[in-house]
Amino acid sequence: MEVEFQGTILPQFRAEMPPIIKPNNTHISILKVPSTFGGSIHNSCSRWKSLEIHCGNGPSTQQPAVSTSDRQRLPELSFNRLQPHHKEWDGLQSRHAGRFLAREAVLDEEYWAAAWLRAEAHWEAVSYMRHIDAFKRKYAEQEFYALKRRCSRLDRNSLKCFCLVAVKREDKNVRRTVLNSVVGTLDLSIRQFLQGETYPGETKRASGILANQEPFNAHKYSYIANLCVAKFARRQGIASNLLNLATDIAIASGMKQLYVHVNLDNKAAQVLYTKAGFKIVKTASSTSIEDQRLLMLKVL
Repeated sequence: MEVEFQGTILPQFRAEMPPIIKPNNTHISILKVPSTFGGSIHNSCSRWKSLEIHCGNGPSTQQPAVSTSDRQRLPELSFNRLQPHHKEWDGLQSRHAGRFLAREAVLDEEYWAAAWLRAEAHWEAVSYMRHIDAFKRKYAEQEFYALKRRCSRLDRNSLKCFCLVAVKREDKNVRRTVLNSVVGTLDLSIRQFLQGETYPGETKRASGILANQEPFNAHKYSYIANLCVAKFARRQGIASNLLNLATDIAIASGMKQLYVHVNLDNKAAQVLYTKAGFKIVKTASSTSIEDQRLLMLKVL
């Protein structure tokens, strides 16, 4: 089975479907995917029975398929579009850090840029693999639709979700395109513990029933996921600035706890979160072979 890609990063090409993309789960004819250099995206005839989404290096989670009607409601993306003027996002919380600004995503093109950054980060360690660009595009498209669903409150795991992006600040005489502006991203979600849950992701005793909402917000918490920064823009305070903005929004939403899961072998991330005020929750962290993650908490 062959997959045909048309885009602007690479010329049109055909490639055999990699073995990890299962034909019985995915049927793709022609997929036009944008690159970071411009172009447009139009998905004409692809359909999933289920989508497997990976968050960072953590375990995969099954997301419900996106219906054809959902896809048709999305506007065509234009990657020659200029970065939004500050008046277009006026009223949203933001944070400045040097030449960069963190704020909530306001354009579909920014959601795509965030999804592409996550694909780059996910496959960064195996960039030498054959067909790696095909894997990145597949991952980015799946994450784009999943991200749109989460931020539209269609994900039952979250009460509310924010996609935060770090962008290059406007220059007086320079207006950049969206894809040349977004250099970092992070998800912040407002969630509610299920009955039996003490910490996020604790599934041993949890049921599908939400915990009692009384007193107000007592069983709600905020959660960070998918923090990543473009490779060329790292070590400039972008990740810390995104975390600070996530903290501001969580506090403004009335939350008292901000959680994040970190891979056990990701020492750099552990240092970053520790500097931002997070502490390891020892009783909730897992070091088993199946789930080598630490849970970290920041009390707000």
